[in-house]
Amino acid sequence: MRKWISTIIIIILIFICFEVLTARETILNSVSFSLTIWKNNIFPSLFPFFVLSEIMIKYGMTEFVGNLLKPFMNKLFKIKSTAAFVFVMSILSGNPANAKYTRELYLNKDLNKNEATKILCFSCFANPLFILGTVSLLFLNNKEVGLLLLLCHYTGNIIIGLLLRNYYPSPKEKEKVSLIKAINAMHQKRLKNKESFGEIITNSILHSIDTLLLILGVMTMCLVITTIIDNNLNLNSVLQSLLNGGVEMTQGLKYISMEDIPLKLKCVLSVMILSFGGLSVHMQIVSILSDTKIKYLPFLLSRILHSIISGLLLFIFFDAWIDLF
Repeated sequence: MRKWISTIIIIILIFICFEVLTARETILNSVSFSLTIWKNNIFPSLFPFFVLSEIMIKYGMTEFVGNLLKPFMNKLFKIKSTAAFVFVMSILSGNPANAKYTRELYLNKDLNKNEATKILCFSCFANPLFILGTVSLLFLNNKEVGLLLLLCHYTGNIIIGLLLRNYYPSPKEKEKVSLIKAINAMHQKRLKNKESFGEIITNSILHSIDTLLLILGVMTMCLVITTIIDNNLNLNSVLQSLLNGGVEMTQGLKYISMEDIPLKLKCVLSVMILSFGGLSVHMQIVSILSDTKIKYLPFLLSRILHSIISGLLLFIFFDAWIDLF
């Protein structure tokens, strides 16, 4: 069986090489597009968060945020309070940053395998600036629907978290919320860290650049694959856009916005693509977590469910939202 799989992979790679040689112009346009998106959107939005988050973890911000949000994480999601750092930072920065934050806490032993798998499932948010700016203004050319897309996407993730409450529930943490205790926990964590401030900053920058280059490589390969699919499959334009979105989110969102379909349907399909993330984001997350034992299958199932839930929410509330404006 493995020999057959290896043979199929080799045939696919030969076909891709052939396409790269014979359809150079379209392939180069895809690579150029991925570089533009990475340079203009991904790097500026993620690099500061990657560096700051790693510095904050080293200085005990995980313990500080976890102590303050302990009731929220314990009672609502039945998960260890330190997972609050991943949840909050992921809302601000978007995916695949949640995988990086989860990995850091897992390697620091602040989260075990099951807790890391669980928080990964409901912390996969698209970047808010990407939704409100690129998707809403640039693609859909409608600023009113941007906030609705954001709310439905974020609410869907919270619903996923509630559905997973009893998936490996963490033991209850009985200590009461206290700002003094939170500050003290942060201070104790910093004392345990023997790295100098210079070492922490240098390592944070290097690790962040490595992760961002990994994201660029995966995104570029996925865009090349979607271009090859477009060149060889004669599908309905909407189906082709959805297929592109299933492989690479940004390209799919762009093509959906160009379709001659009602705005409501564009928004529903867009929020579903945002919630699933595309195989590009999934591959980025798998690559980031490759040196851990964090499970991927629950994450995949959560993304499919998240896509359905957020799409239904937007379909239900779209007309009432538009009437407000």
